[in-house]
Amino acid sequence: MEMDGNIEEERRIQARFVTKLKPPFKAPTASIAIPSNLTRLGLSTIVNSLLQAGNPDWESQPFDFLIDGEFVRMSLDQFLLAKGISAEKILEIEYVKVVAPRKEHEPLLHDDWVSAVDGSCSQFILTGCYDGFGRVWKAAGLCTHVLEGHTGPITAVNIVNPEVADGIIMATASKDQTVRLWKVDAEQPTNYPAKVRAFKIMRGHNASVQSVAAQPSGNMICSGSWDCTINLWQIDDSSAEGNLVSTKKRKVKNEVDESLFEGEALSTLVGHKQCVSSVVWPQKDSLYSASSDHSIRQWDVETGKDLLNLFSGKALNCLHVGGESSSLIAAGGSDPILRVWDPRKPGTSAPIYQFSSHNSWISACKWHDKSWYHLLSASYDGKVMLWDLRTAWPLSVIELHEDKVLCADWWKGDSVVSGGVDSKLCISSEISVQ
Repeated sequence: MEMDGNIEEERRIQARFVTKLKPPFKAPTASIAIPSNLTRLGLSTIVNSLLQAGNPDWESQPFDFLIDGEFVRMSLDQFLLAKGISAEKILEIEYVKVVAPRKEHEPLLHDDWVSAVDGSCSQFILTGCYDGFGRVWKAAGLCTHVLEGHTGPITAVNIVNPEVADGIIMATASKDQTVRLWKVDAEQPTNYPAKVRAFKIMRGHNASVQSVAAQPSGNMICSGSWDCTINLWQIDDSSAEGNLVSTKKRKVKNEVDESLFEGEALSTLVGHKQCVSSVVWPQKDSLYSASSDHSIRQWDVETGKDLLNLFSGKALNCLHVGGESSSLIAAGGSDPILRVWDPRKPGTSAPIYQFSSHNSWISACKWHDKSWYHLLSASYDGKVMLWDLRTAWPLSVIELHEDKVLCADWWKGDSVVSGGVDSKLCISSEISVQ
């Protein structure tokens, strides 16, 4: 038997290493004989030695490997056997940078649970907290603005126009049953943190507002609530297009400032049977919602009709649309499984991917905006996981929180920000997403 083992160890296969990475990451593509029992670590060692041969200053780093578009997560011979690939032909192995944070930053401390985060603007991070305040953070832990006015915990935040240099509009949703709009000058105030009051308060829900999202053009926002409805709101009430929004001056109790404009909902989308926990608005004319009633719906904004009704079988907490052609739906909720659907496939109510490495409910999921394959998830198990559709295992598990993670987002393309019950916003950076 021992002799067989030695023969097995000696078995070699012809392989060629290829990559889409730019120099200095390109190794020679000539085929070489490599042991068939290598795993990722051994393959990484070979690629690093090939790169070092052509560049004496090369510093070794970890790589990941794909064969036929699928990540190798076992030894080569096990992989070839499992996939029915012949070991006789030259094997083409693609290598990519490992997707994992190389740097962790000092957490940004809050006074209560960090329940919401938006990383869509590269200049700052917007957070929402159970103390009722929104906060704008610059790098290095500096809180530059505090959004004051909500009378209950903030449940969701959204940067309406992240590309605008001055006068950035932000929306927040709260258990106080309101949505509020704020305008923040991105330039650093001289006395920070600057206190900001809302320029508009949207009243219309009769229960906690759980989620808020902006139309891509930035003209409207939508909000989802415990009252089972989704309200659509106009942002700029100075537009003279008929009386779409009636605004009235109103004194708000405990308000020292001048009275605020109050907006009324343009329209209400009705159909969910329970709390609307998450809304996203990826295209001008259609938005998506997820609910505790186990359904994901796509709505036609003009007609108010639902175009798609997916049944997930679980109460849902989070939803995001992205991936290939920005058309895959990811959602998570009251079990540990992150599910992904492709609504373009006719008659498919079954998810095309299910990722099950968390061990508690999922609180957040977010596609990377520059990749077809990458997304993140956050969970009550205290972990944030980074996923690639080409493998069933997480690429990376970020364990910086001491309690439930409530929210997470990508920031600046190479960082992940996450907030939780430990009152911290954690930042992990230098993640290579290709």
